Amino acid sequence: MVGIAALSRGTELWAAAERRKIPVGVQLYSVRELCARDLPGTLAAVAKIGYKGVEWAGYYNRSARELRRMLDDVGLVTCGTHTPYESILPQNLEATIEFNQILGNKFLIVPWMQGKTRQEWLDRARLFNEVAEKVRAHGMYVGYHAHAHDFEKFEGQTAWDLFFGNTRPEVVMQLDTSNCMAGGADPVEVLRRYPGRAITIHLKAHGGGPEAVFGEDKVDWKAVFEWCETQGGTQWYVVEHESSKDPMDAIRRCYAALQKMGKV
Repeated sequence: MVGIAALSRGTELWAAAERRKIPVGVQLYSVRELCARDLPGTLAAVAKIGYKGVEWAGYYNRSARELRRMLDDVGLVTCGTHTPYESILPQNLEATIEFNQILGNKFLIVPWMQGKTRQEWLDRARLFNEVAEKVRAHGMYVGYHAHAHDFEKFEGQTAWDLFFGNTRPEVVMQLDTSNCMAGGADPVEVLRRYPGRAITIHLKAHGGGPEAVFGEDKVDWKAVFEWCETQGGTQWYVVEHESSKDPMDAIRRCYAALQKMGKV
């Protein structure tokens, strides 16, 4: 019994040692109105909270060099861009790669797709496989961001499974914890089904009201973090809070909640 107990304890210690500290960024859609009014000031405020990176959802009529300069000025990096589907099409991909190289970004995440047929999703999976191969030569990844409709079943399978079941392992599965639950799926179960694919993940509270942050909602954060930090392949946690009356305060409270959970 002593030997079994020692082995069990050793396994627990090994598992704890294997968990990685993952940097935390924020999706700028959370503070979109502030960015539109004062982008440099908003980036400075984000950095002051403690976030290490930002994920873009629009560029506010700035060039990649202007954006990069603003980030460098406040010590932030780009941890992703929400890149429109049209931007990864063959005729636009070269310009998209060049823009993101200047920005210092590795993660090209398509934020929205909606297919009406099984074949349409399979065709998109084929495109993403082709893009993944091309952008890897530049040290980049392409991926897709979750919305609730991706977990609705048609023809016996969810669009999410149809897409990620037919894409290369390096195609990023950017799960959004809240959108996943809104679609009736369990984010932990989805993560387990695709080990190593959640290279970036949106942390978003769900089920606690519009002002709720992590720990005030219904997401099983302990299980989410455990999977991301051991088998998820996660390189960035990306905080998103879409609906607060005070957006900057909301992302500040999100960061404080992660501090309490030992994540920053």
